[in-house]
Amino acid sequence: MPVTDVNKDLDALTMTITAEFDAGAERVWEMWADPRQLERWWGPPSYPATVVDHDLSPGGRVAYFMTSPEGQKFHGWWRVEEAEPPRRLRFEDGFADDEGRPNQEMPTTTATVTITEADGATKMSIESKFGSREGMEQLAEMGMEQGMREALGQIDELLIGERA
Repeated sequence: MPVTDVNKDLDALTMTITAEFDAGAERVWEMWADPRQLERWWGPPSYPATVVDHDLSPGGRVAYFMTSPEGQKFHGWWRVEEAEPPRRLRFEDGFADDEGRPNQEMPTTTATVTITEADGATKMSIESKFGSREGMEQLAEMGMEQGMREALGQIDELLIGERA
């Protein structure tokens, strides 16, 4: 499992997940930049993602849905605020209705992805900044940490598969 640390800071309203991969920074960045690769890991294994729109330039949008084992679709969106390939990506992340419109009743986060390479390995941290303690607690109750652990584990599996 590539996750090496999870830090929750209730005062700062952040959860930071750090993972390490046996691959270069460019390769790890491709996992975000290529929508077909993003589909292979974004979301837990039992809820595969389908990316509908994908534009990682500042001001760009990513729209996707995850499909449950029962066939129910859960839609989400990103609004990209910053992109510095292959080192940094920041986006607002939220839930959407079936038409892809942001669901105002669900909390959003601002995710900051930082990718650093050292000694042939790459560390990736994802800091999720919540708008409120209530929103942070709601997403925690929905299994956000476990879902992110499972999702990031899939990146490691994809990279290992390339080396095999």
